[in-house]
Amino acid sequence: MFQPKTVYRLRDTVSLTQIFECGQCFRWEALGPETYHGVAFGREVSLSISNGCLTADCPPSEFDAVWRPYLDLDRDYAAIRSAVSIDEHTAQAVAYGAGLRILQQEPWETLCSFILSQCNNIPRIRGIIARLCARYGEEICENVFAFPTPERIAAATEEELRTVVRCGYRAPYVLAAARAAAGGQLDWDALRALPSDEAKVRLMTLPGIGDKVANCVLLFGLGKLDAFPVDVWMRRTINALYGKNFDPVSAFGPYAGIAQQYLFYRARSEHSNQ
Repeated sequence: MFQPKTVYRLRDTVSLTQIFECGQCFRWEALGPETYHGVAFGREVSLSISNGCLTADCPPSEFDAVWRPYLDLDRDYAAIRSAVSIDEHTAQAVAYGAGLRILQQEPWETLCSFILSQCNNIPRIRGIIARLCARYGEEICENVFAFPTPERIAAATEEELRTVVRCGYRAPYVLAAARAAAGGQLDWDALRALPSDEAKVRLMTLPGIGDKVANCVLLFGLGKLDAFPVDVWMRRTINALYGKNFDPVSAFGPYAGIAQQYLFYRARSEHSNQ
């Protein structure tokens, strides 16, 4: 059967490996060098980069409507890389991860995924999310599932989430978030319209949502590029480079979250290579 494809000539450095392996998403599988298969917004796609072109196995209309904005391809990252290179530390991290982009993800999936990321490692997070999607998500095609709606998870039991999906202690937090989203307590458009600090306070009213998870939702799910998630890796990196009183928003301005990803990606990569 003929599979439509879109070939998009890149205007800047883009690396699928850096984008999908930097810890901002969990549903992409490497098929080869700079080649990935994944699911987002209820659609599946394979993407690859070669010779300065991004190829997607979907028609141009879908690419322009879904994957081009998802990959944030129309933002001027060259200008952002320059703006956040405030010293040699950040400049080196920017050069190391120059192909990164902040994905424009679906907010509910982002919230649920980062609840599951707490005190967890990436292989286990991927496994939990795969089981969650297989049990509660709509089947897109054979053995490929959309991320489940909050309504579907809200109808589950805590015991199912804890033991079958193996969410562990995170099960009640996932269930509470699903019920809040399904019940209209989470208005994503309203959260987008708020300043980051106010939106974070609202997210943190949910059980089990701390500063780090809330900032991940702001950055990866709501497009608030000044949000600066801090986990153990980032705390060590920031303390080592800038000291405990460092204010990332003051230093990096409206692109603090993008600077965070450059610093985070380099720190994790260097640790894994040791």
